[in-house]
Amino acid sequence: MSAAVGSFTAVVPPPSRRRPVARAARCSAAGGVAAASPILKNLQLKCATPLTVLRHVADAMAADMRAGLAADGASDLKMILSYVDSLPTGNEKGLFYALDLGGTNFRVLRVQLGGKDNRVVESEFEQVSIPQELMSGGTEELFDFIASGLARFVAKEGEKVRLHQGRKREIGFTFSFPVKQTSIDSGILIKWTKGFAVSGTAGKDVVACLNEAMKRQGLDMRVSAFVNDAVGTLAGARYWDDDVMVAVILGTGTNACYIERMDAIPKLQGLTNGSGKTIINTEWGAFSTGLPLTEFDKDMDQESINPGEQIFEKAISGMYLGEIVRRALLKMAEVSALFGDYVPDKLSVPYVLRTPDLCAMHQDDSEDLEAVDLILNDTVGVTRSSREARKIVAEVCDAIVKRGGRLAGAGIVGILQKMEKDSKGLIFGRRTVVAMDGGLYEHYPQYRKYLKEAVTELLGSEASENVIVEHTKDGSGIGAALLAATNSKYSTEV
Repeated sequence: MSAAVGSFTAVVPPPSRRRPVARAARCSAAGGVAAASPILKNLQLKCATPLTVLRHVADAMAADMRAGLAADGASDLKMILSYVDSLPTGNEKGLFYALDLGGTNFRVLRVQLGGKDNRVVESEFEQVSIPQELMSGGTEELFDFIASGLARFVAKEGEKVRLHQGRKREIGFTFSFPVKQTSIDSGILIKWTKGFAVSGTAGKDVVACLNEAMKRQGLDMRVSAFVNDAVGTLAGARYWDDDVMVAVILGTGTNACYIERMDAIPKLQGLTNGSGKTIINTEWGAFSTGLPLTEFDKDMDQESINPGEQIFEKAISGMYLGEIVRRALLKMAEVSALFGDYVPDKLSVPYVLRTPDLCAMHQDDSEDLEAVDLILNDTVGVTRSSREARKIVAEVCDAIVKRGGRLAGAGIVGILQKMEKDSKGLIFGRRTVVAMDGGLYEHYPQYRKYLKEAVTELLGSEASENVIVEHTKDGSGIGAALLAATNSKYSTEV
């Protein structure tokens, strides 16, 4: 997986988009905690995802996929050709690296492959946090930082790994931002997302940016596969299970990809390859049709670094869930005595409440909701809260997370519906695996439960028995290394 996208963290936007912190203000409420109840009820109503809403979202997702496959620019979904025409078979051998960039961290991975009998012989990885200033700095500074981390990792090669004599090291580069893929080893950045606002990169070949940085570091390495984290996850999962057809990332950000027939992509105008299939990167974070949004979603979107964009991502991914909850609690605190007579200063700080905080509060089953109390105190500065107030906080968390999980489930069903219609029964009539990766899906049990419930409700009990939604930990890193092996310039020599 992309350790960055997959890690259970939230990205804080650049300072230019953040509002100044308000001083503690006396709340304007005439009533007590109960005055927050109408806001809670309205929030729950606006976030509701009954079957009719889920079905509309799934159908719209499938329709947008078709439109995006028909012509570039015809849909919110870019439906990007990955140029991955062949998937790992298990025969791959040798030493390969992966670089995984997609959010608050980047990860470097080293894999020794041993072919059919031994598969992954040895693997090692390191994760590096990206300084906040580099996420809104210049292209050269960001890629120099990444290349220096990669160079340090390469320098630590031990005796257990072995590079064949005369070969250059090869690397699979997982890059989890929207790109216009131009080949298996090149792609032009369309735009940064997930809190990144690096200047000078949009419109450039990202692989060229990395190559130049590696050259400045004196690192002699070839990028033989350039993919996003969803494509890497699909490749990594498919290495072990031939029934994997879809991969979804749910972490700091979100995306999905799937295996498509070349003849079902009209915008290719008859272009084909040897296998007749390829992986399509949907970039589904940009989907926006029929989503149940609240005033808090809309305000957050307007104050984000990319207003009007990535609406699905902002409703379902880990970067934003805590911020939506914070905005709802701030309004409640301003019009009621939810947290006493004053609105805590820290409650006015954007992104101060993170998804791991929501997860801890959501799982609090103690009688007095002690974990909720502790997080409110430590994170938001609420020194005293009643049990009634803590219960309202937990219900706000549930409303936002339930909506996110169920919408993600509807998106998955939309992809499966599109595939089923084109393949005439080859999806729902057999075992079909959806490989999931990302820290939000992995670490948030309620979110995972809501997602799976939505899939079952939409497909019905019989069809849903054939659809396996399965967590694939660290899939995209291994997957990128495997795709580097599959597309190695030395592959004919193995």
